[in-house]
Amino acid sequence: MGETVVNARVKVGRVLFLVFGLLFACGIVMQVLLAGMAVFGDSINWVKHTLIIHLFGFNVPIFMLITAYIGKMPRWAYWQVFGVLVFVFLMYFTANITSALPLVAALHPVIAMILFTFSIWIVLAAWKHNFKK
Repeated sequence: MGETVVNARVKVGRVLFLVFGLLFACGIVMQVLLAGMAVFGDSINWVKHTLIIHLFGFNVPIFMLITAYIGKMPRWAYWQVFGVLVFVFLMYFTANITSALPLVAALHPVIAMILFTFSIWIVLAAWKHNFKK
């Protein structure tokens, strides 16, 4: 009975890790969309862009670390999520350094592409890990 509970807990942790990875990837897409809407449409979308990143930027990767631990994920999961956290920090840095170092601030959308790539790698690796035969 105890082993069944542990196995169920591990499976739930792994599935939640995958779900949070998908949520993070979708959040990146939403951020790019909102930035585009702010640039090419109404500038009020910058407020939405800022609000959404505060909701998921660090929170989702932290939940991913927790679920990686619960799901006994391999080390690659922790390192990839750590990489995501580093790049989220760099996103905040480049967004707030605009007036002092505009060339560094220009890396903001490039880092967004890197974050999206990381999130897709995490989702694909978690999918393979969860559903391997």
